[in-house]
Formats: sequence, structure tokens, C-alpha cells
Amino acid sequence: MVRFGLFILSIIAIGCSSGQTPNKSFVPDWAKDAIFYQIFPERFANGDTVNDPHGKVAWNETPTTTNYFGGDIKGIIDHLDYLSGLGINALYLNPVFESNTNHKYHTKDYFKIDPHFGSEETFLNFLHECHKRKIRVIIDGVFNHTGTDFFAFRDIIENGNHSKYVNWYSIQSFPVRLPPEKPNYEAWWGIGELPKLMADQPEVRKHLFDATRYWTQRGIDGWRLDVPNEMSHDFWIEWRKLVKSENSNALIIGELWDDAAPWLQGDQFDAVMNYRFRGACVGFIALENRSARQFDSILTAVRSDYLPDVNYALHNLISSHDTERFLTLSENDTSKLRLAVLMQMTYVGSPLIYYGDEIGMTGGKDPDCRRTMDWDTTGWNMRLWSWYRKLIHIRKNHDIFRRGTIRPLIADDSTKIFGFLREYEDTSAVVLINMNNDNVSFPRSKIPTYVKKWDDLITGVVYSRQELDNSPPTLLPRSGMILIGEKNYK
Repeated sequence: MVRFGLFILSIIAIGCSSGQTPNKSFVPDWAKDAIFYQIFPERFANGDTVNDPHGKVAWNETPTTTNYFGGDIKGIIDHLDYLSGLGINALYLNPVFESNTNHKYHTKDYFKIDPHFGSEETFLNFLHECHKRKIRVIIDGVFNHTGTDFFAFRDIIENGNHSKYVNWYSIQSFPVRLPPEKPNYEAWWGIGELPKLMADQPEVRKHLFDATRYWTQRGIDGWRLDVPNEMSHDFWIEWRKLVKSENSNALIIGELWDDAAPWLQGDQFDAVMNYRFRGACVGFIALENRSARQFDSILTAVRSDYLPDVNYALHNLISSHDTERFLTLSENDTSKLRLAVLMQMTYVGSPLIYYGDEIGMTGGKDPDCRRTMDWDTTGWNMRLWSWYRKLIHIRKNHDIFRRGTIRPLIADDSTKIFGFLREYEDTSAVVLINMNNDNVSFPRSKIPTYVKKWDDLITGVVYSRQELDNSPPTLLPRSGMILIGEKNYK
């Protein structure tokens, strides 16, 4: 029955390529126009040295799983004009609640901003400054597990099976053994520092719902949910009702790495972090171990799996706090990163930029991908930064890349060319990527004939249809092209 339901969903979702739209939208409209920037607060900027953690290390030292650098919310506020200048209009922050770790996924108090990040007043001022610049903010919700410093877990440690919170966790025996010993309670991936909450227990659900209501009422624009697949669908169905009752325009993004269709039917999440998009880009562009046809097949499958409205809100990322940075996977080949960015900014879905990618930051697996932001501009790759800014503004200035339909045009394994067509109202756009190490002939037979004049948004060159037929441009090695024009059927 489930498979049949997913099959029906896939059939409906094909409308994303054919130009159909769903009867009723359940995704906030602003998500289609969002260009997200992900910030790991502890590593972005130190704006207030008074709240620095004890024993913090120098800003440019190598990150470990346990060291601190002093990044905080004031540091983000200090650089909002930089983000606005880049073209960013939405932020996703990794956890900001009190925790005894640098990444803050070990929650101690859901109602308190971590003191090393600032106060609640600082956070509310941050929201005010963002909204003043028309930047929306979503924050991480880590509801599957807590840290061992969480009040309910501490009470269980102290009072054993007499604790009134004993049903908040799945305790196998008493007394509770703390890490590093093997935990005698259910924990996330068996990691004792992360005891799993029994979120379907009424008291636990109320606490999590109260925290959700608290921060939603204070003006955040949505939530990104950590490992939501490890919690029940019923929890998320009721949780969504709460969030949308407080703010119908709040965006709900789930962290799901594979097919997330069961969560994206309108009753739970609006969209997910599109790790499948990232995987496709890593394979075709960074590692070159997938062909153009395989690249196209993965992207087509994603679009087919989800309803059209969902596709327009997917967070299309290429790097994150949980992955190697794209430039590192590309062996520092910036031409590959440029092509991946071109995909992000012209493809259906919301681009998600991981802080520092735009200046050429590198980093391996966690914790190396969580290096501090380099604010010394002399070390920036300004050509790459300019490319990001240019592509962001192309996306913002042309509705077609945010709201247009999408259809595959070419996926040629022999030439290593991939391309797709976007259409919106009377406008068409063709996006081409050449992953070949050599020049490749322009695929003029694939270009729609109902557009008589094409503007190249990257170079500024204008081509008539006759010029494309008689003396077409050459696709340079590891390069891309964005052509846009008005439909003319005469």
C-alpha cells in the first residue's frame, strides 16, 4: 500500500517538468525566492569577546571535536551587511540553544540561547537586524535527543527509577551509567552523550511543543529539523499544526538524506535538505565518477519523487557542516565549484551556501569542514566570490530560475555536456554545463527554435537564432552557459 501511494505521488510530481502546478500550495511562497546561507555560529565570527568560552583557541587554528573559537551571534550581526551585499536573503543557523559542546547538538536547555553565543536579547536583536534587511532566519531544532546535562536526564541520574522524568528516556537499568562507558539507555547511534528522548510521551511532547511555540512566537521564520526520521510521523504531524498555527509562513525543512516522500505530503515538512542533489553534483562535477546521463537520471528521480511545490523549496546544497567541502572534493579545482554553483543558482529549488564556500574555503570531513570563517580578505579567492555574487544576482533578477518549470535538454556522455530548459510565462532559459577538458561544439539542435534572440547572462553577448545556427559559440572546457530569451512563435 505504501509503495502504491509513493507511485501515485511520483506520477503527480511529474508536473514539475510539464508545467503543471498542484491544486493547493502548502509550502510558504517565499521559499521559492530564498537564497540561503548556512552559518555554524561557533565558527563564523566573534563579535563579543566577553562571552568567550574558557580556553578558546586562536581563530585560525585547526578545529577539533572539542575546541572552541568564540564565534557568537553578535559576530553574525556584525557581518549582515556582507551577507546582504552578497545577495543572501535567508539564513539557516546550526543550533543556538544552551549546550556543553561547540556544535550545540547536545541540548541542555531548549528555552535558553547558549551563553557563549549571547543572550536572548542578543538573539532577538539579531532577528530584528535580519528582518530589517529582509533576511529570513530558520534555526536548528534538535528534538530527537538531548545532552546529558538536560534537566530531566540529570534528575534520572540523581533519583534513579524514582525520578518523575524516568519515562522521558528509555532506561534499561539503574543506576544510569554516563559516558564513556557503554550507555544503559537508548542513545542516538549508541553515543552515550546523546540520550534519546521518548518524544511521543505526553510530557516530553508538551515540553518540546512549548519550546517550539516559544521561539516561533519570538519571530524566527522557520525550523530545520535534525534527524527527524528517527521520530514518529505522528509527532511531526502534530508539531507542524502547532508551527503553522503560530506562523503560517514558517518554513519547515527536514534533514533527510534519501527519498523523503513520506514526510513531504503536506502534513509534516515543507521540504528537505537536498543531499541527493549534492550527491549528483559531487559525482558528475567534483569526482567525475558519474556520467551526464546518470547525473540527469538522479535529478529527474528527485523531481519525480516530490510534489512540484516541494521541489521549489528543496535546499540545494553542495557542502554542509556534515560533509567535506565541495572544493576539497574537487581537489581545489575552482572551475568545478563554479559549475556546481551555476547549478545551484539556476536549478529548481532554493540554493543553500555553506559559509565560506564563496571565498574558497576548504575542509575535509567533520570537524575539518567546520573551520573558522576567514575574514582576512587578502586570502579570499575574489574571482570565486565575484562568481557567487554574479550568479546569485542572476537568480534574484530573473523569476524564471526561482519559479519556472524545468525540462531536461541534453545529457551527452560522449561530450560530457548536460543541460536543461527553464520556462516561465513568456521567457525561456537554457543552462548548459560542459564537464569536458576540451572545447565542445554548441548543441544548437537542442535549443528551442521559438526564441529568436538569446542573451548570454554570463558574458553579456547576444545571439540571434541565425547566429546560433550558422556560427555557434564554443563551449570552453569546464565551463557553463546561461541563455535567456523571450518566446516568439512567428
